[in-house]
Amino acid sequence: MSTPVNSSHSEWAFPLTRARLIILLLAAVGIGTLIWRFAVGLGESTNLRDDFPWGLWIGFDMMTGVALAAGGFTMAFYIEILGKEKYHQFVRPAVLTAFIGYLLAIVGLLGDLGLPWRIYHPIYMWNHHSFMFEVAWCVILYTNVLLVEFLPIPLERFGLKKPLAIVKKVMPVFIVLGIILSTLHQSSLGSLFLMMEHKLHALWWSPIIPVHFLLTAICVGFAMVAFESILGGWLLKHPINAKLLGDLLKPLPFVLLTALGVRLADLYLRGVLPGALAEGSLQSWSFIIEMSFGLLLPALMLLLPKIRETPSYLFTAVTLVVLGVILNRVNVGMIGMFTPDNYYVPSLAEWVVSVGLVASGILAVVFITENMPVRQDHHESEQQPAAA
Repeated sequence: MSTPVNSSHSEWAFPLTRARLIILLLAAVGIGTLIWRFAVGLGESTNLRDDFPWGLWIGFDMMTGVALAAGGFTMAFYIEILGKEKYHQFVRPAVLTAFIGYLLAIVGLLGDLGLPWRIYHPIYMWNHHSFMFEVAWCVILYTNVLLVEFLPIPLERFGLKKPLAIVKKVMPVFIVLGIILSTLHQSSLGSLFLMMEHKLHALWWSPIIPVHFLLTAICVGFAMVAFESILGGWLLKHPINAKLLGDLLKPLPFVLLTALGVRLADLYLRGVLPGALAEGSLQSWSFIIEMSFGLLLPALMLLLPKIRETPSYLFTAVTLVVLGVILNRVNVGMIGMFTPDNYYVPSLAEWVVSVGLVASGILAVVFITENMPVRQDHHESEQQPAAA
């Protein structure tokens, strides 16, 4: 259980274990490599080309980072809008992960931009016909919404009661804004690929690709809450309420099966499925793995109460969902665009930056969790206002 902490009566703590030192080193090397990328440019630091301008930093850092941050809006809708208050203790960890995830996605995007110093241009250079314009504004607005939703955590930590009271009063407005903006953003990332029918493999291109992106984001939003809760419990020696987590994830197998059914029905109705699966190509095998191990298998596992309520089994199932969504975004952003004559292999610098960003996110989440009131039990959360 967490309680509000006043910084004048407690000190910051972050014991540097061997594992944390390794993660810290990875983060430092990644950030250093990113600075080097800004110094030498994309041409010297990446394997991106004019005919393959989007690579690891978009397919993984941006698209996957945003998808894995979907726990914020998913929990906001499920818990606050649908009134599932008994799960309120999972809201703050979801908000923290979403906030850190969006910040890191923005850093990754800065690395990918050819002219990163112009990233602010969408604020005043409006193009109403561009999906990229909508994505930019959703990222800007939702990141600020997440900041407001995150504020009760540090405000409680420092005992700032008056600002905390103000934030609590306006929080319902930001809950609704967060759900709307994140729903738009998760789907509009898929909309970016509507114009790539000539380039993206038919197994992933679809006129309803925004729907596919939104459904898989909802799936991974549920999964990430359980993934973080169990992993955090194991690593930080926190108790794991397996029964409550299992109850929280009861809708997940049905959402997974819905995402799978919509995807397969879309491919079948467009006449893509039989021929594409028979190719025996990298794309067809990657699709089979994504559908089988990322959607179908975890859905079947999570239908069983024993798996939902046993931490090790549940962790296995939700990890499959997380990896499946990561593979989906990488398939759309990279693998689905490969041809025998035109493919892309990320440079060492691209890998180092991506690993460094993930390491930085882990450090940030662990530090904040250990030093601020992120974890709440049900009794305590009943006395706290919601955050999206």
